[in-house]
Amino acid sequence: MRVRTCGILCTFLLFCGGLLTAKEDAGNYQQALAGGIRTLQMWYSPPTGLYTTTGWWNSANAITVLVNSMRVSGSTKYAPIVANTFAEAQRTRAGFLNEYYDDEGWWALAWIDAYDLTKKPQYLAMAESIFADMTGGWDDGVCGGGIWWSKKRTYKNAIANELFLSVAAHLANRASDPREKAQYLMWARREWRWFRASGMQNSQNLINDGLNSKHPSACVNNGQTTWSYNQGVVLGGLVELSRADGDAGLLTAAHSIADAALLRLTDARGILHDACEPRCGADGVQFKGIFVRNLMALDDASPQQRYKTFIEANADSILANAQGKDHEFGQVWSGPFDGANAGTQSSALDALVAAVELLGNGKR
Repeated sequence: MRVRTCGILCTFLLFCGGLLTAKEDAGNYQQALAGGIRTLQMWYSPPTGLYTTTGWWNSANAITVLVNSMRVSGSTKYAPIVANTFAEAQRTRAGFLNEYYDDEGWWALAWIDAYDLTKKPQYLAMAESIFADMTGGWDDGVCGGGIWWSKKRTYKNAIANELFLSVAAHLANRASDPREKAQYLMWARREWRWFRASGMQNSQNLINDGLNSKHPSACVNNGQTTWSYNQGVVLGGLVELSRADGDAGLLTAAHSIADAALLRLTDARGILHDACEPRCGADGVQFKGIFVRNLMALDDASPQQRYKTFIEANADSILANAQGKDHEFGQVWSGPFDGANAGTQSSALDALVAAVELLGNGKR
């Protein structure tokens, strides 16, 4: 009887201890996220609505993480910042349009996230307007389809097309007009059919940077770097398309890409890296957070313990090894801390948002 009673008691204590540990971890993540967001805002320029120390498209991602931090915290504290960017950043690029279709896609996704949080129709309308411009990049004449990276039409790459897929699928799930929904869904399906057949996904299930399109009818994988964000954005797109289509097979395709990234883009401790580290420049420092953000979307749709383990390991490593003073976060998540800017900060904050969503909101 003693053994049996002790077994029950020990099980109870272990269970309670686990809950306490999870609560402590959630509190740590929440505190770090709040502090990190405050530090991110030190680089925010109200007159421009953008973030100093980083670029135009990075600012779209910084706004995205700001919105997502409010979503997981249940606060609307920074909603005026989002509204200010909506108004002021258009002085830099009217309608959030420029020469690069991938830049446009980042801003479209940022405004979709802002719409989801606030339900302000002007945000969704802006995303729709941006997407309308992106459709002008579609070209069946080279590589059989897909959109160009830029309006100069010199390169067909993964990121522009993944963003096109994701924006189209997101809009399909938010359109109130059945005809508009059908149009967005058509574009999302068309993009995925083309992308899947394009050859950009290699034999390891990772996605290379783009296509060698020197010969219009013989485009092939260019073998360039398998950046972490190229493994990420497609996950969010497939999750949204699966939701719109009711096709669970799309989640299977997403899992194959996510699992390949966890296997091949991480170190022995499961910490995510990009090949450019430790000098990734203004663009590369943003990539890893984008992967984690989209992995979280996949986990929301189809939870996997390995994704939870990965997200917690990376969040923990950021806090233990890549953190400077005042919740500043560096680019190499395994450490050492090597300085921070709005790009490295917002990227790391994506990982903390995911950790808070997993533990702080009682998901698992």
